[in-house]
Amino acid sequence: QVQLVESGGGLVQAGGSLRLSCAVSGSFFNINFMAWYRQAPGKQRELVAAISSGGRTNYAYADSVKGRFTISRDNGKNTVTLQMNSLKPEDTAVYYCNVGRVPDNTYWGRGTQVTVSS
Repeated sequence: QVQLVESGGGLVQAGGSLRLSCAVSGSFFNINFMAWYRQAPGKQRELVAAISSGGRTNYAYADSVKGRFTISRDNGKNTVTLQMNSLKPEDTAVYYCNVGRVPDNTYWGRGTQVTVSS
């Protein structure tokens, strides 16, 4: 079975950094989409950052995190990382990994809590 496990969340002060990691295991092939979403209390889930490939590799970031967050994929591994710098209290949310092949299907991790204190 396909399994996505997020790690790296925690409590950090404003201005600090965290690195989230999503490890993908199981029978999973032809991945063309790897992304991080987040959902804050009272808010809808939003796309934070994504890597997509459809002839070329594209990187996408939410405007609110551009210049502060970086998404990357480890070479030779089905692992996607989100490096978060200059964290702000408004970054507080549950962060979810989403991996798969679009438009066919994607899989979700269970989420990891990120809390940024002021």
